[in-house]
Amino acid sequence: MQVKGKKISVIGAKRSGMAAAALLSARGASVFVSELAQLSGDEKTLLSGLGIDYEEGGHTGRLCDADLVVVSPGIPRESDVVRMVLWKGIPLFSEIEAASWFCRAKMAGITGTDGKTTTATLLHCIAEEDGRTRGYTAVSAGNIGVPFSAVVPSLAPDDLAIIELSSYQLEGCTSFHPVVSVITNITPDHLDRYHGDIREYAKAKYRIYRQQQQTDALCYNVDDPLLREHFCNGAGAYPFRLIPFGIGEDAVRHASGEAFSFDGSFILHWKDGIPYPVVAAEEFLKNSFRGRHNIYNVLAATAAAFSLGIDREALRVTLSGFPGVEHRQEFVRSLDGVDWINDSKATNVNALFQALNAVPGRLVLIAGGRDKGNDYSGLVDVVRSKVAAIVAIGESREKICRAFEGITRTLRAGTLEDAVDLARKTACCGDTVLFSPGCASFDMFANFEERGRLFKHLTLELKL
Repeated sequence: MQVKGKKISVIGAKRSGMAAAALLSARGASVFVSELAQLSGDEKTLLSGLGIDYEEGGHTGRLCDADLVVVSPGIPRESDVVRMVLWKGIPLFSEIEAASWFCRAKMAGITGTDGKTTTATLLHCIAEEDGRTRGYTAVSAGNIGVPFSAVVPSLAPDDLAIIELSSYQLEGCTSFHPVVSVITNITPDHLDRYHGDIREYAKAKYRIYRQQQQTDALCYNVDDPLLREHFCNGAGAYPFRLIPFGIGEDAVRHASGEAFSFDGSFILHWKDGIPYPVVAAEEFLKNSFRGRHNIYNVLAATAAAFSLGIDREALRVTLSGFPGVEHRQEFVRSLDGVDWINDSKATNVNALFQALNAVPGRLVLIAGGRDKGNDYSGLVDVVRSKVAAIVAIGESREKICRAFEGITRTLRAGTLEDAVDLARKTACCGDTVLFSPGCASFDMFANFEERGRLFKHLTLELKL
């Protein structure tokens, strides 16, 4: 889209909003930034240095004096400020969409409820390895933490941008066009934003492929019931290549020409009904990268890498040395015979369920935070069989304690410091303390990274 000479308002002045404002201003737009909170001194200095006008401490009608508006992903569509923009008929876009207008590189998009950060990180590492021999640059951006707008200016046509996408970011995409897209799974999350309707949540995820064409590919988890129903029932209705991946034979049964599966020993690439081994399980199933969910992450990254034409050797080399992702089932330390695991990135019940199943042995679980309409009933069996005690924190601690009362021992903690102290007193030699909140972090922390860093700091400070 041509933005030179246009008036553009950016709602939200955090990382993605500031990056979008800078990019749009550099491309000749007259940018106005509106922030609900007070801006920091550094933020004001940056905006002033770029010649960008702004308002802070609330949104006013000034932002509607615009040809289009870019909104940060954390601002709900039902918020008053977004309603005002839509009521006035001003086109509304996400930061991802705005950045894509200026992206000269190929784009690969990754979305889903769980696994998208690990998949995006893994694919980025694979592409970096491949790029070293083929002479291109691979970057990762989006929901992974780096605004897409911040990396776009440095990208050349032969480069590759790997973009992790939340449903919030996809809501504002209209022309965003990845040559390869991945949907890892669809499980209940953010249902408070989608009126409790998982299909409305899924619709936002499906926006990832709306601009894909005949030469493009979409890789999807065929073992996910919602995705299987959506894509298998609509087979032949999509102009792009559908590439299923899964554990066992379902991926092959639903493939129209190409699929990826795991048979317990190898990741297999199926082409015209013939399996070709890609990488052995022993190459990637290590202590720091274990669990059924990580098999799916490897399958997703492998399918995407092959669809992008990445060399198989780059894939094998990367998988054999991949350590995992920070804050996702991250081993922190062993103390007095007790292992401590940081899984702060588990912000929903499905991620918590994965962690409970992936970590072996008896557990002391630290969980809780801001509830997003969580239903804990699906955890009862695994909690009963593996969890010796739950230390509940945050706004949801009472709900968690009620959910597991009579199932296991429940303890309440006012702070994460208190929770770590209680967990240490409760855990016995041979146990694992698993910090897997299953909730958002915003009741006590700025984000899950801050939450995870504090847990690691507190754990490492524990004395023998």
